[in-house]
Amino acid sequence: MGILNITEDSFSDGNQYIQTDRALVHAAEMIRDQVQIIDIGAESTRPGAKPIAENIQIERLLPVINGIKSAHQIKLSIDTRKASVAAAALAVGADMINDISALRDDPQMVDLLADHPETEIVLMHMQGSPEDMQNRPQYKDVISEVKAFFTERITYCLNHGIKMQNIIIDPGIGFGKTLEHNLLLMANLHQFRPICSRILLGTSRKSFIDLIDPSSVSERLSGSLASVMYAICDGVEILRVHDVKEHHQFIKVLSEVSAMRI
Repeated sequence: MGILNITEDSFSDGNQYIQTDRALVHAAEMIRDQVQIIDIGAESTRPGAKPIAENIQIERLLPVINGIKSAHQIKLSIDTRKASVAAAALAVGADMINDISALRDDPQMVDLLADHPETEIVLMHMQGSPEDMQNRPQYKDVISEVKAFFTERITYCLNHGIKMQNIIIDPGIGFGKTLEHNLLLMANLHQFRPICSRILLGTSRKSFIDLIDPSSVSERLSGSLASVMYAICDGVEILRVHDVKEHHQFIKVLSEVSAMRI
């Protein structure tokens, strides 16, 4: 899954693709690099980020979705926690909704998804909100608590008519977690498979890499690749990344080596 931020303030590439023509060029580059899903977001969810009005998100998203869909056959995911934004995107061909609030922010989202039975939904774990999530996050047992969260959220979805086969879970690396919390989750993704077989992991360029080895955002490719190794070995279905070409090569080589283990 390649990341396409059409925002002014995303932590990694804010303002680079806010213009539709530049966003479409970047989408084409990712498709050339064999991306399988493009995740488009019109609202930054970095720590401390402020909400963006729904009408502004829609104004940013629709030309990009239409432009990509008119030129390419590619699955599009929309990174939003607002039902009105999701509805507008689905109406012009979006395939998946990536909700960092796991359907908690907008009570209309679950019914919208139930009315679109072919639409996939990513449920992400986050302690707090983007505005305050990194203000001293605390857990007694981060793995158990995140597992309990997903059990409750999946039950909620099923009770409202969303199919289990359409549900994907994301442990939310960097969303209300310390470095230790992030590492525990990344190293133990296999513990979530009994809850949901479809798992997404997003570690690309995130600040936990800087805490391990001080580096600017643009210098975190190696750390990003290292952080997904266990996920690949554990059979995680989707990796959400900025550097599509490099991750694609890494996955291919690791898969070939792993296949030869005796």
